[in-house]
Amino acid sequence: ITFSVKEYIDNKKRRLIFNSSVSEKIISCDSFNIERIILNLLSNAVKFTEEGDTISVTIQDKEDNIIISVKDTGIGIKEGKEKIIFEQFGQADKSFTRGSEGSGIGLALVKMLVEMHNGNIKIESIYGQGSEFIIQLPVKLLPPIFDSQDNFIDKAQKLIDRIDIEFSDIYNL
Repeated sequence: ITFSVKEYIDNKKRRLIFNSSVSEKIISCDSFNIERIILNLLSNAVKFTEEGDTISVTIQDKEDNIIISVKDTGIGIKEGKEKIIFEQFGQADKSFTRGSEGSGIGLALVKMLVEMHNGNIKIESIYGQGSEFIIQLPVKLLPPIFDSQDNFIDKAQKLIDRIDIEFSDIYNL
């Protein structure tokens, strides 16, 4: 996900760093919503940084949990505003002169999606120095299911196969 937006971030003249202590880890999750979470956090990092700032994504394996961090060296969040940004329509800066627009829905959605995965999200921020969003996701596996040939196929792969069939006529647009 991080590398899919690298060119965009480079074009915005931000420095992107990706670091992972995990080469491969299988967990049960909704990959579409995990992608939405990461893309929202990266989009916010671009919005609230300036040319030359750094955005870093880090993944750590803590055995029972996966920790994903999206950190930037941008404007940060004023003290006392950290909790409000996770509320629907909550914005740390509601003035008409703020540098970046947003509906105030993104981080509320991110928090809801993380919690739907039985995870949690927190923020560490210093105003004027940047912010770090830290997501903790539990390592869980769904039990395998049998298909009609008694082969093990996990639920995610079955869903992907159904999507491929349903959308096969519009892929090449």
